[in-house]
Amino acid sequence: MLNAFLRYIRKESLFSPHQPILLAVSGGIDSVVMTALFHRAGFHFGIAHCNFTLRGEESNRDERFVEQLAAGYKVPFYSRTFPTEHYAREHHLSVQMAARELRYRWFNELLDSQDFNLVATAHHLDDQVETLLINLTRGTGLDGLQGISSKQGRVIRPLMFATRTRIEQYQQDYNLPFCVDSSNLSVKYTRNKIRHEVLPVLDSINPDFRNGLILTIERLKEAGLIVREQVHTKRDTVCSENPDGLTIHIPRLLKLSAVNTYLYEWLSPMGFNYPTIKRISESLTGISGKIFLSQTWCLLRDRDKLILRPVGSVTSPAVSEYDIDADVARIEQPLPLSFERIGLSGDFTPDKNPRIAFLDLAMIRFPLILRRWKKGDSFKPFGMKHTKKLSDFFIDEKFSVLEKENVWILESDGKIVWLVGHRPDDRFRITDRTTQALRIQWLDIPSTGL
Repeated sequence: MLNAFLRYIRKESLFSPHQPILLAVSGGIDSVVMTALFHRAGFHFGIAHCNFTLRGEESNRDERFVEQLAAGYKVPFYSRTFPTEHYAREHHLSVQMAARELRYRWFNELLDSQDFNLVATAHHLDDQVETLLINLTRGTGLDGLQGISSKQGRVIRPLMFATRTRIEQYQQDYNLPFCVDSSNLSVKYTRNKIRHEVLPVLDSINPDFRNGLILTIERLKEAGLIVREQVHTKRDTVCSENPDGLTIHIPRLLKLSAVNTYLYEWLSPMGFNYPTIKRISESLTGISGKIFLSQTWCLLRDRDKLILRPVGSVTSPAVSEYDIDADVARIEQPLPLSFERIGLSGDFTPDKNPRIAFLDLAMIRFPLILRRWKKGDSFKPFGMKHTKKLSDFFIDEKFSVLEKENVWILESDGKIVWLVGHRPDDRFRITDRTTQALRIQWLDIPSTGL
């Protein structure tokens, strides 16, 4: 195992023997074995432990164990306690995502302040298999099919050569003490459900399933390199770089096969997700003037070009439709709107301010479309049992001609969710079954020139 460990580090060029490495150690079998291998190899290392306060005394037990482990190896020890559940609620994240953010933020702080070059985590080949299956259940592109990288930024994963069975055998051979995380036995988490329920079925179908999938991942990684080379080459012929952004020439783009994939490779680093990429692709043969928004970038479909600029730097009076991605927190054009995900408690009461809409997030499909109303539009006004044409709603609510001209609507999957500043759609209302809401606020009243 030690020789395989050293060969893998050299093969993947993870680090040089003289570099000090910070080990992320939970106290579980994987990180304990990783620590033992670093010690036997004679590498310089320190140990960092995160107490996420999710398992009560068990979490504190793990912290004490890892502190004693560091003392036994006579290496520096760092620990931090995180209010993970509070952070998750405050930032509208799952507990797992909150723990990930907190963990890696702290690791980066340690790398910046202490004498370590990289942080090592104890991910292994079985994690690789599980990650690929998780990505498949959620929908993924080529990158998601390549699993976990052995090195990403300042994070290295030196156990990616070993299966869980091999790690367990090493632990038994050297009688290494470790802690058992009781939460790993619960199937309420996706990874555990795949580990305990899905993988055993796949193993029963093909006992060599995991090795076959690992070989597939290796081939996909090589295919990914070829794809990236081609994507980079075509970018030089289809796109023009500008100091403040990018211009994609549509006639050149349309000569390529797999247009969606090229656009995804070029635009996903700017925060555009695949559903929005598909809508951008569909707009290529349509009329000019559509705008697509990510968190920080704005893409304008303008005649024979796609113009990509930072948010707020592209304006066009002819634009009548804007696509808003799922991770967008705020837009300024054409209306100043904020978007916030909120976890709900049982005593939640929506704000009655007409410039604020609370919508059931589970009912929303992104991207949201912000557009002018048009003849034939209809929706189900909040509190009503039947749909109504917007033109009839305007008459009933005594809209002036000017007010009708300035109306914008938000649409999800072809359905109006909010007549902005006036009335949400009843189909997207908050109910007693709603666990997460999308809070949208019109931050200011625009001028009549909008």
